[in-house]
Amino acid sequence: MPLFSRKKKPSDDARKRLEYQMCLAKEAGADDTLDISRCELSEVPYGVFATCKVLQKKVLVIHTNNLTSLVPKSCSLLSLITVKVLDLHDNQLTSLPADIGQLTALQVLNLERNLLKSLPQSIGDLAQLQVLNVKGNKLRELPGSVSGLRSLRALDVSGNVLRELPRGLAHARSLQTLTLDASAMTYPAPDICSVGTEAIQQFLCKECGIAYYPPSQYLHPTLESDGGGTSVDEVDRTVEKYLEEESEWQNKFLDYEKRKERKAQEKLEFERHLDMGQREQALLVQQLNSHKDEILQTVREDQQRLEQGLSRHQRCLEEERLKLLQQLKDTEQGIASRIQKLLEDNQRQKRSSDILKSLENERIRMEQLMAITQEETEQLRRREVASAMQQMLAETYKNKLLQMTSESRRQDLISQACSSLAEMDQKFQQIQAWQQLDQNKAVSQILQQIDMQKTAFEALQVKKDLMHRQIRNQIKLIETELLQLTQLELKRQELDTEMLQEAVAEQRRTLGCLLQQLLKEKKQREEELQQILLEMEAKSETKQENYWLIQYQRLLNQKPLSLKLQEKGLEQQLVTLLLELSAEQYVPIFAHHRISLEMLGTMSASDLEKLGVTEAGLQRAILRRAQEILAVGTTIPELQRAEDTEAPAAPEPSAPLEEPPNPAAPTAPPLQDSSTLRVPSLSLPQPQMIFLPCGHVCCCQRCCERLHSCPLCRQDIAQRIRIFHSA
Repeated sequence: MPLFSRKKKPSDDARKRLEYQMCLAKEAGADDTLDISRCELSEVPYGVFATCKVLQKKVLVIHTNNLTSLVPKSCSLLSLITVKVLDLHDNQLTSLPADIGQLTALQVLNLERNLLKSLPQSIGDLAQLQVLNVKGNKLRELPGSVSGLRSLRALDVSGNVLRELPRGLAHARSLQTLTLDASAMTYPAPDICSVGTEAIQQFLCKECGIAYYPPSQYLHPTLESDGGGTSVDEVDRTVEKYLEEESEWQNKFLDYEKRKERKAQEKLEFERHLDMGQREQALLVQQLNSHKDEILQTVREDQQRLEQGLSRHQRCLEEERLKLLQQLKDTEQGIASRIQKLLEDNQRQKRSSDILKSLENERIRMEQLMAITQEETEQLRRREVASAMQQMLAETYKNKLLQMTSESRRQDLISQACSSLAEMDQKFQQIQAWQQLDQNKAVSQILQQIDMQKTAFEALQVKKDLMHRQIRNQIKLIETELLQLTQLELKRQELDTEMLQEAVAEQRRTLGCLLQQLLKEKKQREEELQQILLEMEAKSETKQENYWLIQYQRLLNQKPLSLKLQEKGLEQQLVTLLLELSAEQYVPIFAHHRISLEMLGTMSASDLEKLGVTEAGLQRAILRRAQEILAVGTTIPELQRAEDTEAPAAPEPSAPLEEPPNPAAPTAPPLQDSSTLRVPSLSLPQPQMIFLPCGHVCCCQRCCERLHSCPLCRQDIAQRIRIFHSA
């Protein structure tokens, strides 16, 4: 049972019955009986105690309710001091009040069919009690105070777990009827209990050591002890009246049961007719279901065919998706390896002390270049140098002009859709005609103007500078990787997948930081070259004739490092291998040790480490590339022999070698002949701007001008770098 159980509210009929009985008891001329039975009460109302006290009721009937206690907390048992008959059968009482002995006028106490486990000791104070019924409870023993019940005539203790009777019961001399379960008794013995009340009383008197007298000798004084009050006959009449009412209720209940049985018969008849109708309906439903099953079977077969086709289509889509994911994964791995390679190259170049030595040697060489000897002045090839200067300036001017023309042409193609193709061809033809007509004039003008000579020398110096070229190559690689990373990130967003998304973002941020660092190094190197140029200009103020022509001729006559090493015996393929892997600083080491391509194919990583190649990734890359070249040479020996014969016959260049275009500065494709010049076809604009520090490449130059944050990651744009796509 729960600790805090909700009390069940009485029904409307029970509440109306309680109100009716309370009003009936308060009417003028009402009898001494208060009957509140069958009212579904969980506790005795306060008004009952007040009515019994004020109107001095003598019979209180509270049977067939849900009472768990007799007296509520707000009431007193003394309010029932005048009650002589108290009927409490068919309730849920677990105990009686400890002061039940205060009801000194009580003569009949009916406690049948409750949950009593014991009786209070004060029950012995009920001197006028004549009938005590505790049948159908859970009593294990009777209190010894029952010896004080001098007027007790009838006692019913059957239906309990009682095994022994108290010896003090022998003092109840007026006891005429004792009802108990004789077979379950142990004291007195069952054979004595089965004889009757008189035998039991004789046994108990013998046990107590007193003489036994029949109850008739004690009955008359007990009945007269009321002092002229209510006689036993009045009590009997009250009990008889109660029994009559009980029988009347029983007759009404039997009538109700008969009507209920009649209704059940009618219900069975109705159910029989209903069952017949249901059977007919079931037959119709069965026919409909058979037809329905046929239709469902047809639909199910069609659905299965559709599901099979859909499953095949889904499998194809899933296979394509897995292939695309695998391609993305391979692309990511390739990008990660290239990024790792770039980082290793950058760290290797930072740690290498050979770069510092080369810078120092270069500065010494530049100092030596500043000194112009008489022999160089005499050997000055004025016309040839001026022609080379004119070619350099023309190339620079053409690049700038082509860049401007390319930009205008791109805008015109987008806005006007190829409306100015003929005008562009005319412009290029005019430029070429102007170049051919004024070439001799430009050469003579270069020979006379020192500023033009200085400009040509500055352009050739930047182009020939080794460190500046390495920085440009690294910037170009990083821009390519950033473009591929951005395209990969967009593909991931279309596929709605986030696998390794954080790794891609981390690689992009690393490349962005590395690009910023390389841009700073490029700018710093250009400033150093500009400072060297200023120093040379300060030294040229000695009015040295043809100063810039002589310096330009020196750069033209200077041989590249690869050609010098080739003359010393180093193979051209080995030099190309090291240049491809960005390991130019190890070229002197390989030349010093006379390493050939065949020797490199038989070497291991430990051998390279002994030579000075400390990077593990670079060691594996060099060995793998050398084995690939040797494998190709063994497969196609004619190609290997052709390359070996062509390598020593390389002529000395009379003009600067072609360098890859600077990705950080505006570039354009070289000028083509007017007959082969074609305008590119119209296409969607490609991403042209790199946003730093995030590193995304997702916008063209026109849209970039209106943006303050990256469209992909919403990060503020600190710097914009334009890239140029090769034709």
